[in-house]
Amino acid sequence: MSTNQLWTIDKIKKILNKPFFDLLFIAQNVHRKNFTANKIQISTLMSIKTGLCPEDCKYCAQSARNNTGLKNQQLVELEQVINAAKKAKDSGATRFCMGAAWRNPNDRDMPLLEQMIKSVKNIGLETCMTLGMLNEQQAYRLAKAGLDFYNHNLDTSPEFYNNITTTHSYQDRLNSLNVVRKANIKICSGGILGLGETVDDRIHLLSQLANLPKPPESIPINMLVKIKGTPLANNNNIDPFEFIRVVATTRIIMPKSYIRLAAGREYMNEQTQALCFIAGANSIFYGEKLLTTLNPSCKKDRLLFNKLNITTESNIIDAKEQQVSNNKYYDASIQ
Repeated sequence: MSTNQLWTIDKIKKILNKPFFDLLFIAQNVHRKNFTANKIQISTLMSIKTGLCPEDCKYCAQSARNNTGLKNQQLVELEQVINAAKKAKDSGATRFCMGAAWRNPNDRDMPLLEQMIKSVKNIGLETCMTLGMLNEQQAYRLAKAGLDFYNHNLDTSPEFYNNITTTHSYQDRLNSLNVVRKANIKICSGGILGLGETVDDRIHLLSQLANLPKPPESIPINMLVKIKGTPLANNNNIDPFEFIRVVATTRIIMPKSYIRLAAGREYMNEQTQALCFIAGANSIFYGEKLLTTLNPSCKKDRLLFNKLNITTESNIIDAKEQQVSNNKYYDASIQ
């Protein structure tokens, strides 16, 4: 993280604590200055290797240490990925994300991973992978294959991290992000709300993301999915307004990043999701399943988009050449 912090803890806290409607108003104006209004980017996520992960992340159904009854699956074949990517594109996705439950990929798996990237790109989709921690050689191989994004969430604040994961450090996560950035792969990194963290932990997480040498191009904000058999199965629900505040604050301090509503949307009502879109969220995961957890059906999402007059990015050109709408903006102070 940069020692010259643009976004200090005090600055972020001041924004997060603004009156709710003021916060949303500022966030929506910041959003419209950087993105087309009423447009959502859609990603689809596929588990390409499921379960038996050696890490001890306390929220995760795929950890071998958590007895969740999950059916484990080895690395899938290339044809399965190609078929899933074609289906995702037909459903309206512009990015196809592939996730493997590993601490880190083995070099023996790299040729197949490279083939997956090339095949998905040939279909006409952006590519993203989440494979755990990477070394420099692996990152460069993925970049050479054409990988657009690499997902590696920071999850929470450095101070709270050991309460969630002990088998690797927060610095290990930051090191992987540095390796990815060095290989010129775009970063997808965010966090999970509802882990038992404090409001200050959320602020510190946002500070970590905003003060990276370059903020993530894509920021997933997850609501904890409480899975039976994990240590966090009985956590208290996060208040929806607290969740929306984090989305709005993220938009204000990282104005050019896509903000994705990720895990937990199945448990959000339409009104919560709508307020998140007002707050600056402009990306979702599309499809009935996110790795191992439930997600709203495509039909349900389309109905919500119709109610809100939201359109979706139709192809990669739209995503890369985003045009700012001609609306007038209120020049509100965010200091």
